[in-house]
Amino acid sequence: MPTDEELRKLARETAEEKAGFYTHFIIYIAVNLFVIAIWWATGGPGTFPWFIFMLFGWGIGVAAHFISVFRGQAYVVRMAEQEYRRLKGEEEGK
Repeated sequence: MPTDEELRKLARETAEEKAGFYTHFIIYIAVNLFVIAIWWATGGPGTFPWFIFMLFGWGIGVAAHFISVFRGQAYVVRMAEQEYRRLKGEEEGK
């Protein structure tokens, strides 16, 4: 069972990871809106929407960041618990 101090450290790390994702996502939205505005000002709807390459490419990175922050930690905790139980069973079996 983790101590209070370990739980506080884990909670802080998790909060920092979430704040990092939110910052990344806001920058992604702001920059892509700016790039779309440039596309609009330099030709707009009658031209090829070249901004989609950056939108989708960077979007893959944002999606991966989301998964690592909001889904990754739960997976790591679950796998660590399974490993702990396996090791505990091996010790009891000795």
